[in-house]
Amino acid sequence: MYQEESDDEKIVSSLPRSTSIASHDRIDPFLSKLKSKQMTLNGMVKGMRNMLGKYIGKWFYDKRIPFDAANSPYFPPMVNAIQGAGLGVKSSTTYELSGPILDEEVEEVRK
Repeated sequence: MYQEESDDEKIVSSLPRSTSIASHDRIDPFLSKLKSKQMTLNGMVKGMRNMLGKYIGKWFYDKRIPFDAANSPYFPPMVNAIQGAGLGVKSSTTYELSGPILDEEVEEVRK
């Protein structure tokens, strides 16, 4: 069931490798297409950063947190810890923040 090479395939395969379509004053339609819509790694990072910024911004706006709070030395480690926690990890409850976690921080400050 093997089909013989078509005339086009024979011509293309007989061309030396250094021969390009551009040298024949033709433009390959594949090369002339608009930039692919496939997301690049940089694009994905930028998109995730924008999404993160929107969520953090909404929280700042909702709770009327001053914008300079983002300059706190505790802000970047908080964002890194959230990123490192991964999916499925639930945030601390109001009780945990106002009880055991607050107590731990008070003890750390007293040391």
